[in-house]
Amino acid sequence: MALKLRLARGGTKKRPFYHIVVADARSPRDGRFIEKLGTFNPLLAKDAENRVVLNTERAQHWLSVGAQPTDRVLRFLDAAGVAKREARNNPEKAKPGAKATERAEERAARAAAAEEAKNAPKEAPAEEAPVAEEAAAETTAE
Repeated sequence: MALKLRLARGGTKKRPFYHIVVADARSPRDGRFIEKLGTFNPLLAKDAENRVVLNTERAQHWLSVGAQPTDRVLRFLDAAGVAKREARNNPEKAKPGAKATERAEERAARAAAAEEAKNAPKEAPAEEAPVAEEAAAETTAE
C-alpha cells in the first residue's frame, strides 16, 4: 500500500482549512485517512505560530516506514526540521508562451515601423487643393 502525507481540505466555501493526514494514495483527497498528523490554516499570517500545527514525531515515523509527502507537506516538514526539501529550479516557467511571444514580436515590428515612419524625411505635400476644386467643378457642371 502506497502511503502519502498530504492535505485534506476542510472548512467552508472560501474559508479553507486543511488537515495534514497519512492516507492511502488511492483514496480521495478528503476521503478516508489512516492518521491525522496536524493542521494547516492558510488564512493566518505566514509568521503566525498556529498556521501549521504538526506532530513531528508521528510524521518522522510515517516517513521511516515509507510514506511519501506531497510538495506542500514537504515544505512544512522542512520548516519543522523533519525532512530536507531540495529547492526546485524551472527556468522554463518564467518564459512567455508561443502566443505571447508572437504578440510581442508583432508589437515590436509595429513600433519599429512607426519609428521609421517618424524618422523618414518628409516630402512636400502635393498640391491637392486644385484637384479637389476641379472635381467639384465637374460635379456642378453636370
